[in-house]
Amino acid sequence: QVQVAESGGGSVQAGGSLRLSCAASGYTYSSYCMGWFRQAPGKEREGVAGLDSDGMKSYADSMKGRFAISRDNAKNTLVLQMDSLKPEDTAMYYCAVEDLHTYCSGGYFPLWSPNLWGQGTQVTVSS
Repeated sequence: QVQVAESGGGSVQAGGSLRLSCAASGYTYSSYCMGWFRQAPGKEREGVAGLDSDGMKSYADSMKGRFAISRDNAKNTLVLQMDSLKPEDTAMYYCAVEDLHTYCSGGYFPLWSPNLWGQGTQVTVSS
């Protein structure tokens, strides 16, 4: 059974950085799509960044140039490096993975609905 767990959230001032990590046990990192989503209070969940099995990375427009997704297969860890954080980045961030072969990059990223989710880690950015 695959279990997904995020870590690394916290509070930071605007312009600061945070690094989120995701560990998925019982899962082959390089074989399937993995990604990060977020949900702010009163708002719908949105995709942040995704990484497919070929290593192709996808980002929501508002995160491009500020966030970077990466995968360490040796450590079985998915990482989201967040720089130049803004107050509007405040949200619960979720790691999500897919254990089925699917398309999740490029134009498919906004449509991707992963089937395995972590509990989330809170990110708070103050002005």
